[in-house]
Amino acid sequence: MATEHATPGTAAPPGRRPELDAIRTLVVVGLIFFHSALVFDERDDYYVKNADTTAVTTVIAGLAVVWAMPLLFLIAGYGARHSLRRRGPGGFAAERLRRLGVPLLFATVALLPIPQWLRLRAADPGYDEPYWRFLPRFLDVRFQPAEFPFLLGGEHFESGHLWFVVMLVAWALLLSAAVRLLPPAPLRRLQDRAAAAVAHRGVVLLPALPLALICAFDGMEEGYAGWNRWAYLLFFAYGVLLAGDDRFRAAMRRDAVPAAVLGAVLMLAGMPLFLSIEGGDPFSDLTGVAMTARFLYGITGWCWVLAILGLLDRRRSPDGAHAEQAPTGLGRRVYAYLALGALPIYILHQPVVVAVAYVVVSWPAPILVKYTALVTIALLLTIGAYDLLVRRTRITRILFGMRP
Repeated sequence: MATEHATPGTAAPPGRRPELDAIRTLVVVGLIFFHSALVFDERDDYYVKNADTTAVTTVIAGLAVVWAMPLLFLIAGYGARHSLRRRGPGGFAAERLRRLGVPLLFATVALLPIPQWLRLRAADPGYDEPYWRFLPRFLDVRFQPAEFPFLLGGEHFESGHLWFVVMLVAWALLLSAAVRLLPPAPLRRLQDRAAAAVAHRGVVLLPALPLALICAFDGMEEGYAGWNRWAYLLFFAYGVLLAGDDRFRAAMRRDAVPAAVLGAVLMLAGMPLFLSIEGGDPFSDLTGVAMTARFLYGITGWCWVLAILGLLDRRRSPDGAHAEQAPTGLGRRVYAYLALGALPIYILHQPVVVAVAYVVVSWPAPILVKYTALVTIALLLTIGAYDLLVRRTRITRILFGMRP
């Protein structure tokens, strides 16, 4: 990401942030471990379920979902700001449709039906419908504008794990339209005032309040990694804002530790509250306990996102270089290989996890053995599919959102 010249009266916008690429890669690869765990989770309704389940995965998953996907949306907003600067709103929209829209359309037809078909086979041993007959039923869709940005629905159709890509496309197009239609001067003044305000300690924590209110009053959506879709829009917008002025970055470095502490305290208070709700739906109930748990969750999410970014940025020297030596040799090559394939790996991983789980759950083995085997096989197959089926040819690179 190139560094932009500062406008008069503002600090220079931040330059390239390599740690953001590293976070994105870590989260995407970590999703293989996460979705494999859902096979054994006693609460989650995953595509394929093991006969024996455990509550341990619920706690571990809760510690991950509170920050992982919000960070991906914030990083996407950060990148969107720099892409807009280079391409303008029209070029930015075209680039996002090419890099995200094409893979979304391709994967919807080629990959998304697989987990749903395996769900039916796993739930009913007598179900013997061949895949080629199920596919048209999966693609039998209806238009549902009230579910924006998920405009298509059906008896079997779903966005699956590609809900993340659907939202990215929608939020990018909304951002492009806003930049084109709204006058730039008021937006620049708003950003400058916000950047000046975060010079005061603790102000950078305030974006947690809108997130908390959305979660408390509009609920959380379990199918979207436990966050509300509009909360994700806010994380994306926060990323766009943060990318515009280095004063935000300085404030996050300064307040990273208190944010981490506050987030830990609220997590210790909120998770038991959330798990204590029985006989209802903690994601949507409007009871005082459920709303309080979701309110604390929203604040925790922002605190941990802020803490992760701020603490990682503290490891960089004042000139922007890493204070510690960057990976070299094999480590650097592996990192670059995975970073370039983040989107294809994301698209491929869930159908692979579900297909492997469909076989593994039938083994007469303890949960830990099955989980280890599932993660190992799914990881190898996902990386193998990316390497052999995606990255080596021009057409497949385009279909999976990579540069030709």
